[in-house]
Amino acid sequence: MKLDMLAIGAHPDDVELGCGATVAKEVANGKNVGIIDLTRGELGTRGTADTRKVEAENAASVLGVAFRLNMGFADAFFINDKAHQLAIIRMIRKYQPEIVLCNAIDDRHIDHAKGSKLVSDSCFLSGLLKIETKDEHGEVQQPWRPKFVYHYIQWKNLEPDIVVDVSGFVATKMKAVLAYETQFYSKNSNEPETPISSKNFTDSVLYRARDLGRLIGVEAGEGFNVERYPAVDSLFDLK
Repeated sequence: MKLDMLAIGAHPDDVELGCGATVAKEVANGKNVGIIDLTRGELGTRGTADTRKVEAENAASVLGVAFRLNMGFADAFFINDKAHQLAIIRMIRKYQPEIVLCNAIDDRHIDHAKGSKLVSDSCFLSGLLKIETKDEHGEVQQPWRPKFVYHYIQWKNLEPDIVVDVSGFVATKMKAVLAYETQFYSKNSNEPETPISSKNFTDSVLYRARDLGRLIGVEAGEGFNVERYPAVDSLFDLK
């Protein structure tokens, strides 16, 4: 399956929180989009790996993506080494995405920056001819390097390099986020409180989208950091 865009997150819910509206918009535009979670989020204070799996599947259904899979890396303890890179390279070569979206370059949770660098490095290495990988059928894979790697913004208010107009897709994003019933605010929950379980946090996801939209003159936006200068054919192409 050839993908237009592959969104990768260290944990189930990272993609929804960081770029859920962008994913939903591109799906609505007819793009082929997939999601990969690096870990099962098994060390999260609330819920379990099993509940997160069900919630992730429900959220993927809301977003309308072609598929969602989990790499099964160790939550909090995965590292950016050859074994993990090769595992990601196999996925990149299998699905051949034009664009890869991945975790924030700097954030409160250590897995986010680690996941960001792991995926970015793997995207580069995936284009090297002399790195040999095989698919699940034992067939040698061809090199593939995505054209663009964009890093979404998470807990920290990083300054974006580009902002995507996601007007009309924030409701879908929030529905996908709230599919993680164990993780976010619920007045009926008896789970321990965490930094993301407050109503203030859930509200902040919506506030950020509205604020980024305000800054570019639209209803809502999602911000991304880039690894190289964005290029346009003409200044008139910029909104």
